[in-house]
Amino acid sequence: MKKTTFGVIVGNRGFFPDALAKQGRKDILDVLKKNGFDCVALSMQHREASLSGDTKYGAVETFADAKKCAALFAAKREKIDGVIVTLPNFGDEKAVAETIKRSQLNVPILVHAEPDAEDKMTIADRRDSFCGKISVCNNLRQAGIPYTLTSAHTVQATSSEFKEELDDFASVCRIVRGLQNVRFGAIGARTGAFNTVRYSEKILELSGIAVETIDLSEILGRVERLGDKDRAVKNKLDAIKKYTSTKTIPAEQLLKMAKFGCVIDRWVRETELDGTAIQCWTALEEFFGIVPCTLMSMMGESLVPSACEVDVTGLLGMYILQLAGGTPSALLDWNNNYGSDPDKAVLFHCSNLPKSFFADSKMDYQEIIAGTVGKENTYGTIVGRIAPGKATFCRTTTDDDAGIISAYVGEGQFTDDKLDTFGGYGVMKIPDLQSLMQYICRTGFEHHVAVSLSQKADAIAEALDTYMGWEVYRHE
Repeated sequence: MKKTTFGVIVGNRGFFPDALAKQGRKDILDVLKKNGFDCVALSMQHREASLSGDTKYGAVETFADAKKCAALFAAKREKIDGVIVTLPNFGDEKAVAETIKRSQLNVPILVHAEPDAEDKMTIADRRDSFCGKISVCNNLRQAGIPYTLTSAHTVQATSSEFKEELDDFASVCRIVRGLQNVRFGAIGARTGAFNTVRYSEKILELSGIAVETIDLSEILGRVERLGDKDRAVKNKLDAIKKYTSTKTIPAEQLLKMAKFGCVIDRWVRETELDGTAIQCWTALEEFFGIVPCTLMSMMGESLVPSACEVDVTGLLGMYILQLAGGTPSALLDWNNNYGSDPDKAVLFHCSNLPKSFFADSKMDYQEIIAGTVGKENTYGTIVGRIAPGKATFCRTTTDDDAGIISAYVGEGQFTDDKLDTFGGYGVMKIPDLQSLMQYICRTGFEHHVAVSLSQKADAIAEALDTYMGWEVYRHE
């Protein structure tokens, strides 16, 4: 993933100590560089006659400063993912708001204020950033500009706490940027029995999310045209064998998978898609003779997520998790209770989980439908136990009655509790799981949930609520 770039506004106010603005600028730029972020900021004025774009200490205090900073940001529009407003002292709230209005960036904004020290409260040392932050937020609210707050009202830019704030804010920025003009592919029709994964393309389109559709017959027609010795087919077959153990899989089925994978890969490239949702059963098994699960796992592992059962809004949840954490995501069923523990559930799919989810994995056949269509037609799943570790879950849906996108998000922990079953599976412990299940059922969410092996619920909730304007439930 590309390095996140922040536009930096250093606030200053003349009757507070200027040296604080000078040091504050140095601190924030040093911290950003140290933590792997790029930045766009005004340079410091080195002589009385201002250089182009320079201001006193590289801060924003006057209307003229605001115009310079806004022009700089506008010129770097394509590069800037978010804006950080840092207040080493009270700052000038009008200049900050004016900068953001004139830049017209429409990106997330983090408002940061440096804390005062109780032994440095004289006129020569005091910051009053605690108060200045309130004024900046007031002006942004008046202008209708959304913004993000740090967890603590004031926090040192050089602290470990602020490092965590930056990490979360970068996730917010990646989500908002990533959801601009995103393109998903829907391969095949929704399986008839799965009314649960219905969705509205029009509501998604209102949020800039496009869905490109293609009939499964067209995909299979393109597969039919591929030769067994086509170089792309050979390369795909090699990639499948390197990806997971295929010792028990017949060569005929592996060749079919390679051809199917080649066609999907080409379609994704040609239509510039960010992810896919596939009609994975049962027509594909009955009339072609494989399941596409391992191919979907490979796509997810390479950060091009692929969802089962043409669940496009499930795919959206996967993509959001991927943007937030920069790691692969999976789509699972809320499938079973785990004994009598009210805070544990079994998450399961048949499965197409990225292999990084597993402690160990292999390719196998799809046990659920093998009895219906024949074992020989169901090779291609990737199965194993999800490794213990922290996780975030997320689900999005289109609410046709309200004309909005709704979501829920929370965090849990995959455990090492004993479980003997098939497919891709794990036991997740979630605080107050029963109230979450009540919420899911009362609000009519789907039985699928997207999961990633990171903890990014707060950043996801902030991005979707504050900046996307979706209706979000954050489960605590």
